[in-house]
Amino acid sequence: MLFLGAVSTFVLVHGAWHGGWCWAEVAAELRAAGHEVHAPTSSGVAERSRLAASTDLQTHVDELFGYLYFNDLREVVLVGHSYGGLVISGAAARAAARLERLVYLDAFIAADGQSMWDLLRPERRKVYDESTVDGLIASPPAEVFGVTGERGVWTEERLTGQPVQTWKQPLVMATEPPLPRQYIRCTQGPLTPSFSGFATRLRDTAHWDVIDFDSGHDAMITRPLDLAAALAT
Repeated sequence: MLFLGAVSTFVLVHGAWHGGWCWAEVAAELRAAGHEVHAPTSSGVAERSRLAASTDLQTHVDELFGYLYFNDLREVVLVGHSYGGLVISGAAARAAARLERLVYLDAFIAADGQSMWDLLRPERRKVYDESTVDGLIASPPAEVFGVTGERGVWTEERLTGQPVQTWKQPLVMATEPPLPRQYIRCTQGPLTPSFSGFATRLRDTAHWDVIDFDSGHDAMITRPLDLAAALAT
């Protein structure tokens, strides 16, 4: 169990193809240490997959902003994994007064007017284009996220298609608030090259703290206890 120091409110935002389910063990560990934890599932995936047809990036940003507002959450540590980096950036631009810091877990970071699609290498865009059916990008196997064995089977059973408009719609940010920001770079697995560039660029950037974490992309599934400790630090 984590050592209980200052108590925080965490909102954990999942990445593409995932849902709030992926944070279960991290959330349990943080709660056991006395923290308040929320792990909502965005529209169009997991248990909310029936909403996929009407889901885009702005939907996810609006949902997260609304979640913070209507639950009256304050001094929030807002954590975004992978694609969730765009979602927390968009929400933070509107809800900065409610936030304590932002944490990007092996996440994409887009500027105003950029989409997730813009951040992908051309060969990856081709792969995802070819795997899009009925507006949904098919999920890669769990091993791509660094999850294998029984945990890989468990993960793969829960992955769902990702609404393509969440990736193709540009991010809109009127402002970029000067909040403390942390980038956690996962150092293992096939997706490492996709995120190392963000970490390298941010190491000497104001308001940013960059740390390396020895895991594959889905650290919240493969190393939940260690990740919880890193988030609570």
